[in-house]
Amino acid sequence: MTGTLVVTGASRGIGAACALLAARKLGVAVAVNYRERKDRAEQVVAAIIKAGGRAAAIQGDTGIEADIVRLFREAEDQLGPITGLVNNAGIAGAICRVEESTAANLERVLAVNVIGCFIAAREAIRRMSTAHGGKGGGIVNITSAAVRLGRPGQRVHYAASKGALHTFTIGLGKEVAKEGIRVNAVEPGLIDTEIQIPERLAKEIPTVPIPRAGTADEVAEAVVWLLSDASSYCTGSVVTVSGGR
Repeated sequence: MTGTLVVTGASRGIGAACALLAARKLGVAVAVNYRERKDRAEQVVAAIIKAGGRAAAIQGDTGIEADIVRLFREAEDQLGPITGLVNNAGIAGAICRVEESTAANLERVLAVNVIGCFIAAREAIRRMSTAHGGKGGGIVNITSAAVRLGRPGQRVHYAASKGALHTFTIGLGKEVAKEGIRVNAVEPGLIDTEIQIPERLAKEIPTVPIPRAGTADEVAEAVVWLLSDASSYCTGSVVTVSGGR
């Protein structure tokens, strides 16, 4: 894989790990998207450049269509042709039972986790599809083990949004396969990132067959493999990185 990879929500956690590893292993230029944490995004960019790669930090709220369109335009202008997308940006929303849900909470979660991923994929396809004069490429969506767990009493809305992304991966993978684009997903389980509450990690680790939390780097390894030529016969696939949970 060559060209430019857009990674949404790449200022920290899994997104940052994907950006750093893709730059190192695939040699791609990386558009490091962020919404608020400009300093963290610039740190990721600096690390890529220090290692001999190319990158740019580009602000954009993936819950807003105009921001996504601008993200892709700026990524292409600054770094060159788009050849890949990691749909990583996502939000969990408020902790609540379904009976306590508000339309505002649901709308924001779906705007970022579902609609934003659709729009980002749209912008990537318009640039990568051989039907539009592109040279092909890869899309990897970050889903969640919450798809299987459901998150009752906590975040059913989040689980449902990731379930939609799972189905999106399968359908889109079939839709653009003949246009040189492969679409896959990675389903992380309990991953130790800074957004996790330490008490939750300690409580849930005993439920994981491999009795520990995973790391952002372990998730990134799966993402980069799916973007690489090593997975050339995979599309519509979901790779689970959950310690067996």
